[in-house]
Amino acid sequence: MVTSAPASARPALREDYAPLAEVLAHAFFDDPVTSWFYPDASSRMRHARRFFSIRLRQLAVHGLIYTTAERSGAALWAPPGQWRESLRQSLMQLPMLPVLLPRIVSCTHAVREIERHHPVEPHFYLSVIGTDPEQQGAGIGSALLAPVLRRCDETRTAAYLECSRESNVSFYARHGFAVTERVELPEGPPLWLMWRESPGRRGGRPAGCRSDR
Repeated sequence: MVTSAPASARPALREDYAPLAEVLAHAFFDDPVTSWFYPDASSRMRHARRFFSIRLRQLAVHGLIYTTAERSGAALWAPPGQWRESLRQSLMQLPMLPVLLPRIVSCTHAVREIERHHPVEPHFYLSVIGTDPEQQGAGIGSALLAPVLRRCDETRTAAYLECSRESNVSFYARHGFAVTERVELPEGPPLWLMWRESPGRRGGRPAGCRSDR
């Protein structure tokens, strides 16, 4: 009997970015938030591909983008204190502005709401994780999470993410994340905010999480 080897993650290289943007666009095609930002299904792949291409280049500076040998998925992280976009990173998104103009007010409010709930306690931030839809369930997502979660454990640092699908909450829970709150985006879908406490610290809501709402 022949069995496939378990998936394993490796750091992504610059030449991986274009194929990974394609994979992520497929992975998030029917995601509630992606569908809300890009409601026209006929052009969603093109816009999503461009968005993920920009996001990959924005986060590349941190060296925390992981993929697999087959480029079957990607995880994009930011290190503690580096989750907020710099001016340079914001300028990189200008090509997406015409796409969002019809709903720019709603989109801007949504982004501000997400940032308002972002914890201030030091943490690694999982900005994006996605796998090829045809290969989901093969352990790729767990493999992509593993390198940074090991680093979290070694450095006793927390981790944080925003989950856009309730059905994915249990997957993250298996890796130590817990829902801290459910947030309704203005005129948009809900998000489940999830926190993974550092080892040796009692779990629960992050002490530095903003509560000015």
